[in-house]
Amino acid sequence: MRLTTVTNVSLDGVTQGHRRIDAGTRHEAGAPEEGGSGGFERFGWAPPLLDDEASTFISQAFQCADAFLFGRRTYEIFKGSWGAGMDPGNPVGEALNARPKYVASTSLTAPQWANTTVLSGDVAAAIGELRAEPGGELQVWGSGTLIRWLLHHRLVDEIVLLTYPVVVGQGTRLFPATGPDIGLRLVDLQSTPQGLTSIRGKQFEVRRHCGVGRCGPKSAGQRRLRFRGGLDLI
Repeated sequence: MRLTTVTNVSLDGVTQGHRRIDAGTRHEAGAPEEGGSGGFERFGWAPPLLDDEASTFISQAFQCADAFLFGRRTYEIFKGSWGAGMDPGNPVGEALNARPKYVASTSLTAPQWANTTVLSGDVAAAIGELRAEPGGELQVWGSGTLIRWLLHHRLVDEIVLLTYPVVVGQGTRLFPATGPDIGLRLVDLQSTPQGLTSIRGKQFEVRRHCGVGRCGPKSAGQRRLRFRGGLDLI
């Protein structure tokens, strides 16, 4: 399966609190789990910009998944809403309830949502095995801490960014200040009347800049992410 991350993100890179939901759970050092709110107050910045086109796109994206992978906190949020029968007949809930779900967690031992498998121990190896299985997409929604961990371990095949035209001004960002180089080739680009943009990129190896006598990464001012189709992002 192709591991695809799908992230709601603001123009300033914030992923935290796009909806008015906060489910604080424990975070364990060394595990790809998610922390609590950490003093964040600006919840609910995404729904005012969700028009019909955006809602349709999100529903269709969920339906394209063969399976889902979550961090502990996102899993608990989804279990407490979609898993509890919220909005019967909604295609998002139908997909989440019917498809296999995997949770990267060292603390969850007895999941209460059907079709759930907990990945503990060697999580990287377990996810590698899932990626080697035949099928379409293994989707990761939310789960910011897990996504950063997956990117660090080079376990992501495609990245979908649902970018909202808003500057949040505080909160956890998707990409850390210091992290791995990530090259993306454009697979799909869509936008909605409200200004939400969906970019799907496929990962590839970033070429290194070779200087006299040695090779090393480009400086921050030189590094580019090149997209097939003419986009060239600094």
